Amino acid sequence: MRKLLCLLLFCSGLAFSQTEMPQYSMVIGQLANLYNAQDYQGIYELYDVNMKKALTPEENKQFFEQNVNRIMGNINEWEFIGFQRGAHVYRTSFDKALSDIMITLSGQNNKINGFYIAPPRPVGIPVLERNTSRMILPFREEVFVYWGGTTLEQNYHLAELSQQYAYDLLMVKDGRSYQGDAGVNENYFVFGKEIIAPCDGRVVLVIDGVPDNEPGIMNKEQLTGNTIVLQTDLNEYILFAHLQEGSLQVEEGEEVRQGEVLARCGNSGNSTEPHLHLSLQNTINMEDAVGAKLFFDQIMVNGEIKTDYLPVKEDFIRNLN
Repeated sequence: MRKLLCLLLFCSGLAFSQTEMPQYSMVIGQLANLYNAQDYQGIYELYDVNMKKALTPEENKQFFEQNVNRIMGNINEWEFIGFQRGAHVYRTSFDKALSDIMITLSGQNNKINGFYIAPPRPVGIPVLERNTSRMILPFREEVFVYWGGTTLEQNYHLAELSQQYAYDLLMVKDGRSYQGDAGVNENYFVFGKEIIAPCDGRVVLVIDGVPDNEPGIMNKEQLTGNTIVLQTDLNEYILFAHLQEGSLQVEEGEEVRQGEVLARCGNSGNSTEPHLHLSLQNTINMEDAVGAKLFFDQIMVNGEIKTDYLPVKEDFIRNLN
């Protein structure tokens, strides 16, 4: 994964309402206008006293000139998408890239006291809104949607452009995801369950050999753990992450059919407990991707048949057959 462009300071851990606050709308507009005018001193004057202690005007100018404008160009438009760690998050379209800008303001004078620009995503690759290929669920049994949906309340993945709309899927019985000792992977109902291909596709990425974590201990060096990426004929890329070590049954370049076993569910990578991270994206590598909405053709949702459905948090879902 690329390093973050900038993480200057985050002083605020407060929880806001889930609507954009008007002072933030004003400040992001000011920042964008000053940035496009290359008035980096003007941006510096938007900072509070602690931000100004964190860097000099020259460092601020160099950052925007070399790390932002040179790489991404001017800002074209931005959209408030929600909150992360108490900050307002704005999905921002630059001339040459997409990125997220996070801002926090001081409560006294609405000066910027936290500022972050996420790594850029190239704009030369078409962005997907959703899948066109018909999909089935990648499990043969019923699963529980721990994270999923189109709002931050339903799906924390929305705060990260590459993973927006991704699912975290596990299995639940009697309100719990495991039985017995929570420190043993095999005690989690989803651990070792077969992961099947949701559609026909070509295997374009395989990562194996990453040990499964002890539950509660994450491997932040290998974020997706054991991984498979499928590419459809329509250039949709489906990422399966945190797979069980040694369970992958496909190789790069292999063609697979819908329903074919790919691997087993595991707990490898940046994962606290066994689950499947499932994401639709517009390119192979997650760090360069823009996530897209993944709909399923026909599935059972909380006992009801749904067609062309995007599951949301706390849904119980399974294939019809």
